Amino acid sequence: MIAVIVFLPLLAAIVAGLGQRMIGAVPSKLITTAGLFAACALSWPIFLGFLGGTMTAHVETVLPFIRSGDLAVDWALRVDALTAVMLVVITSVSALVHLYSWGYMAEDPDQPRFFAYLSLFTFAMLMLVTSDNLIQMFFGWEGVGLASYLLIGFWYRKPSANAAAIKAFVVNRVGDFGFSLGIFGTFLVFGTVSIPAILAAAPGMAGSTIGFLGGRFDTMTVLCLLLFVGAMGKSAQLGLHTWLPDAMEGPTPVSALIHAATMVTAGVFMVCRLSPMFEVSPTALTVVTYVGAATALFAATVGLVQTDIKRVIAYSTCSQLGYMFFAAGVGAYGAAMFHLFTHAFFKALLFLGAGSVIHAMHHEQDMRFYGGLRKSIPITFWAMLAGTLAITGVGVAEVFGFAGFYSKDAIIEATYAAGSDAGQIAFGVGVFAALLTSFYSWRLMFLTFFGAPRWAGSEHIQHAVHDAHGHGHDATHGHDDPAAAEDAGHAPHAHDAGSHDVATGTAGYHPHESPWPMLVPLVVLTIGAVFAGFVFHEPFIGAEHGAAFWSGSLAFNEHLMHAMHGVPEWVKLSATVAMAVGFLLALWAYVLNTSIPGRVAATFGGLYAFLLNKWYFDELYAFLFVRPAFAIGRMLWKRGDQGTIDRFGPNGLARLVVGGGVLTRRLQSGYLYTYALVMLLGLAAAATWAMTR
Repeated sequence: MIAVIVFLPLLAAIVAGLGQRMIGAVPSKLITTAGLFAACALSWPIFLGFLGGTMTAHVETVLPFIRSGDLAVDWALRVDALTAVMLVVITSVSALVHLYSWGYMAEDPDQPRFFAYLSLFTFAMLMLVTSDNLIQMFFGWEGVGLASYLLIGFWYRKPSANAAAIKAFVVNRVGDFGFSLGIFGTFLVFGTVSIPAILAAAPGMAGSTIGFLGGRFDTMTVLCLLLFVGAMGKSAQLGLHTWLPDAMEGPTPVSALIHAATMVTAGVFMVCRLSPMFEVSPTALTVVTYVGAATALFAATVGLVQTDIKRVIAYSTCSQLGYMFFAAGVGAYGAAMFHLFTHAFFKALLFLGAGSVIHAMHHEQDMRFYGGLRKSIPITFWAMLAGTLAITGVGVAEVFGFAGFYSKDAIIEATYAAGSDAGQIAFGVGVFAALLTSFYSWRLMFLTFFGAPRWAGSEHIQHAVHDAHGHGHDATHGHDDPAAAEDAGHAPHAHDAGSHDVATGTAGYHPHESPWPMLVPLVVLTIGAVFAGFVFHEPFIGAEHGAAFWSGSLAFNEHLMHAMHGVPEWVKLSATVAMAVGFLLALWAYVLNTSIPGRVAATFGGLYAFLLNKWYFDELYAFLFVRPAFAIGRMLWKRGDQGTIDRFGPNGLARLVVGGGVLTRRLQSGYLYTYALVMLLGLAAAATWAMTR
């Protein structure tokens, strides 16, 4: 069964990608979508089987792969509780994204190619999470990198999409270099790439050292940190995060697929899969904790001021991934995976809901030109409201809560219960980031669905109205055009929640609800965002149930889970209080007194610009890496390639041949006496040389 789940998306991608001209667009979409729904239908019984204890971990060998000296690698599919969680997350979200794309991409001429890329991406991710060895994991790891490049740059005629795809590819190559070094080092130390064999032998390496970069360091610390560099790239942790917001240049379904359930969670999955290795190195776990906490704080602060609806959600993803990593860093791997599980539902819901808003607003992505949409697109409004309640963690203990209430609060409680210095810092950061998360999430809701319509300044809406009145403008359907420029010099009060009247030019435009292929996934994901935490929290983070569920698939810390449930009451309430404060601040600033954002931005102009420009990471990297790389490239091109190689190589030889041809051409007069003279002179020269010898 597991082989069918993994290879169905690959088969569908091949048929749709290579046979699109023969079978057409609709059959291509139908085959890929049906393949994903079939894989999803087969994945849920496996997950429920592990939940109910009726299924045990096993490995299905597909074929022998590599035999070279001591290196023996089989193409094998591992099924355990960790795999089962990832299977339902990946196939469920991917199947719904496929269905959603029927409506969102309806007017795109390259739909078969798009659906083929989606299915290829899903296959690579499934191969990653079912891997039984590091080589196969690396294959899936690079596969999702390739597929994400193709999807982010799907609209290849748009320069910004091409730039974003290249950026994602290059930044991930940096992380993947560390990951590959970690794999090499692991094989050097353990003599195998089999994950079960490595995890079984890892405790025995405690206290050993290895030579690296001219020094001797703790073996497991070196290996885990190298592997974690790969996780930082895939999961967009601070330092290697810059590709994630730019990935918004891809179609919105791509954003949901990459940011919600698949590529960005690969790093979290890898750390949890190799958790017995990380448990041997407290130093590596401390680094993971601090990096995760820093990422959660950084991304949450940047999300406060973004005006592109998709970028707000993208930075939210980055922040939530930070939560998952610092949960893993304190040893709460079950809580990290639980947040990964719930996050997939409510983040996919928010992204697809944002796509529905963009569709209704004629591909306008700037929230400053929204307002009052809750009556025009009510299903989208209620779906995004459910997603917002889930991500902000609304709930009442021992009664009911949305998905994030159980998973995010569990992480915050686990960091406090861990008792370490890193855990206490992560606890403080987690509570503060929860406040920021609530603020920017409700800011998005208020700017989008409440207040007076602010469509007058939107070029996209004006074009839509012109189309409706027959003015002949051909708007670009099916494409997320760049939003209005984000100018740090413009304070939010100019657009954020003002009471602009709709101009006469846009008065004829009426936002419309999305078609049913886009609404059905929203409804299904809403169910997950509302009930996933309540239904599944006990198997994931319950002390006894969790130990049974996760047995043999990750290093479940039963003692920490007991301690987590026994933290002081103020710790349990801290995230809820932070959520409430964030909601009230957003309500005050964007509904009750809309002049506040402008006054704050004017008062703290430097801080506002700092956050709006994303802590200037892109500018810093451009100064440190991009510009020097271009300068070196130009020097090698002009002075090396053209000035040296071409000058003395192809071009120099060509000039020599041309010059020689000119000279010999002059000697070819066509007169017999000329040739006789040359021959006589040659004989005389030869005779002279012979006599002198």
